[in-house]
Order: sequence, then structure tokens, then C-alpha cells
Amino acid sequence: MNWEIFWDKKIREIAEKSDVILDVGGGRKFQKGMKKYEILFKNKKYLNMDMVAEYKPDILGDIKSIPLDDNSVDAIICKAVLEHIDDPFKAVAEMYRVLRPGGVCLVSLPFIYPYHASKGYYGDYFRFTKEGVRFMFNRFSQMEIVNIRGLAGTIINFFPIKTARKILLGMAKVIDAVIISENQVSGFNVFLKK
Repeated sequence: MNWEIFWDKKIREIAEKSDVILDVGGGRKFQKGMKKYEILFKNKKYLNMDMVAEYKPDILGDIKSIPLDDNSVDAIICKAVLEHIDDPFKAVAEMYRVLRPGGVCLVSLPFIYPYHASKGYYGDYFRFTKEGVRFMFNRFSQMEIVNIRGLAGTIINFFPIKTARKILLGMAKVIDAVIISENQVSGFNVFLKK
């Protein structure tokens, strides 16, 4: 399945089936591509957590020590966060702890992806293979993993000129649809159930 369609489908599923949603490392509320989904969470308790006070999150906190009770959220969204954490295993353990039994977690992680720290805010520590993803989330009862981009899209994503990269990524989608690469990908979208 296409990684963008997968993400969209799972966000909509979370919005439909969950009452308390925690967006960890979400920056400002409904940032990082989440703005288009804001209406879906209108009558939900959508909590945005970040460790940067300047972003004005609902919860100011560290993913390695989430300031919520055990089994207190129905769903967690963790988009492009774990590579910026110096101990992603501790972060995953915390997400598991606060997630209620049967709750779900939607995560995106990079594999072959450009360095992207933000000085003064967060570092860029890790990349994750598919085996690493399976190992890191092995406590969860169910796991779906979908590749983000193929080989062509992954290579073009390193292109330094943003405008040209956007144009070339369109062509890369066509190439990646024909030449399937399971291991040389930009990253993974992962849907988990506790």
C-alpha cells in the first residue's frame, strides 16, 4: 500500500475509534501535516505534547517520561520524532505504558533519510531498519509496517534544492511503482496495537 494513503487511512481510523489521542512531539498543535485532519478530532480530546515550551503544547513534556497515567490514552501519533530522541527504546516503553490495552499507535520513522537536527531544539540521533522497527515495537500485539518511498524517491529526497526535489519526487513515484525496492526506502509508517 502507498505510504501516504496508509497514513491517511490510519489517522482517519484513529479519529473515528479513539476518544483520547496523544500527539507526541507534534510541535505546535496540528503541525507536521496534521492540519488537514483537525476537523476529524473536533469532538475528541486531542492532546499535543512537546518538550519545546515555545510551541505552546497542551502538555509540556519529554517522550521518555510522559506525564500521564498508565493506560490513559486510546491512541498515540508519533510522526518523525523517535530519530530525535537519544533513547528511543525508553520513549517506546513510555508510549506503551500510557496506551490503554487495545489502544493503537501510529508512528513514522526514517531509515535512509537526510540529517535534520534543529540547533537549539533537538538533535538527530538514529535511523531505523525494518528489523530494528520490529524489534523496538515487539511488545505490541499487532504491527503493520509500510515503506515510505522506494529507491528513486529515497535518492531524490537527498537532492539539496527543494523546488527541484518536489518536481523530481513526482517522477520518482512513477519509477518506484515499477521498480519495487523493499529495503532501500526513506523510512516506515508503523501502525501498532497494544
